[in-house]
Amino acid sequence: MTREEIRTLPLTQKIQIMEAIWEDLRERFEQADLPPPLKELLDQRRERARTGTTKILDWDAVKDRPA
Repeated sequence: MTREEIRTLPLTQKIQIMEAIWEDLRERFEQADLPPPLKELLDQRRERARTGTTKILDWDAVKDRPA
């Protein structure tokens, strides 16, 4: 599927496709053979996001911040 074809899809279909992609990526991440320190770091970050103990920034806010 090309970018142009994707642009012509209805919003609801785009969202369904995105959800399917994220679910697939999540499953692959869970099965990935990551080095233990990296897996621990990612698990800690996911837990902080799940519990709300960290601030989640959207991409637009992050990309516009100075380095």
